[in-house]
Amino acid sequence: MYDKKVIRRRRAVLAVLVALSVILLTAYFGEPGGGVLHQVQRGAQTVLSPVEKGASTAAKPFRDLFNFFGDAFGAKGENKKLKRQLAEARAELAAAQTAVRDNEQLRAMVGLSRRPGFPQGTSPVTARVIARSPTDWYSTIQVDKGRGDGIRLDQPVITGDGLIGKVTGVASGTAQVTLITDGSVSVSAEVMPVGAGGILRPAVGDPNDLQLDFVTKAGLMLGLGEREDELVSVFADLRLVGCEVLTLGQYLRPSAEHLPVERYVPPEEFAALGKCARALGFRHVEAGPLVRSSYHAWSHVPQKNL
Repeated sequence: MYDKKVIRRRRAVLAVLVALSVILLTAYFGEPGGGVLHQVQRGAQTVLSPVEKGASTAAKPFRDLFNFFGDAFGAKGENKKLKRQLAEARAELAAAQTAVRDNEQLRAMVGLSRRPGFPQGTSPVTARVIARSPTDWYSTIQVDKGRGDGIRLDQPVITGDGLIGKVTGVASGTAQVTLITDGSVSVSAEVMPVGAGGILRPAVGDPNDLQLDFVTKAGLMLGLGEREDELVSVFADLRLVGCEVLTLGQYLRPSAEHLPVERYVPPEEFAALGKCARALGFRHVEAGPLVRSSYHAWSHVPQKNL
């Protein structure tokens, strides 16, 4: 408990000091510039100025250090704010780019089934990509449609730009699609409008770059008086220039103005000639009386292709 006399004494001293301050201020502002109080003030300033300057110089490093930490904390907060704004801007940009890409793809898909050359009698299923393979060498994607939606193995997968792959795995509600950029896949292709055929496969070292390997094919019509040794010689010459596919068929006279048929080659002779051609290294041979240059053309592509 505080002593009441001490409290009264402190209050009295405070009152005296306040009254004295009021009197001095009144006298200071009431006297002329050369008065006593003004002279005392100037003298005190002259005496204390070096002390004030020294104290200010001594305190400057501490003020600078305080300001440094203040600025550092302020910059840190501003940096966090800018990072947050940058992340939001990047998210908005990604969403906008995705929307533009989806719009382009959907516009390309509109009317796709009505384009010339699209397989008729089919029921296309629209699907969305939900996952992608983590590497370039095994290019697969996963779509949100599966067995329950009518998806089956080996079905082709297309976009508005054309064929992109085939179904290689099916679950109840999802499916795996192997793209034509996968190193294990190739697909038959045709150069339009000339009609030259070949095999499209990923380039070695860059799976995102596709290259077309042309399939060299030759077709011979038999029954015009040729001899077996002549045919074998032609087979060998074709292999020397890199021909890979050979078709052998029976010549049929289109009209009286064309050369007549010398003989009809029996099926067993066609079979023997086909065996001979395969022995010479032809990758694919079609031989028979009804064979023409485009006979079973789809089978000229290796079985692993699309």
